[in-house]
Amino acid sequence: MTSEFNPYLPPDSALTESVAEQRRELASNWRRLGTWLIDYVCLVLVMALFGVLVGLLFGQAGVAALRKIPNFMLGLMLMLAYYCFFEGIWARTPGKLVLGTMVVSQQGDKPEFGQVVGRTLCRFIPFDALSFFGDAGWHDSIPKTQVVLVRSPVK
Repeated sequence: MTSEFNPYLPPDSALTESVAEQRRELASNWRRLGTWLIDYVCLVLVMALFGVLVGLLFGQAGVAALRKIPNFMLGLMLMLAYYCFFEGIWARTPGKLVLGTMVVSQQGDKPEFGQVVGRTLCRFIPFDALSFFGDAGWHDSIPKTQVVLVRSPVK
């Protein structure tokens, strides 16, 4: 078999730049508000689906067990799971995917899982949303992450 027709050779195309090598443009606060709204709707749907699944799988015993957990604690656990799952694996939640942003470390790399967990835990700080009146929100500044654009805005 000649090398020019070998299907097992890697393609000759040039690699695209990584996010770290690209000029990083920080996402605007309005875009971040949009991602939060989309993620809020998705999180409510995940919570509803979780309740339905527990009811289907475990019946009345499962529903009774869920009722023993304070709503606030259950919501916090599901929110922690939601953000850690999506940002831990893809550095993007559904809201970030729709609006073309992603979480990166301050060096521009994919954040470490510890940074994602810290970022999610910082969301529980009271008045975290008000911290965006400064340079960066606490859930970015404390774990040393940024939210950047990964595609140009739609014009």
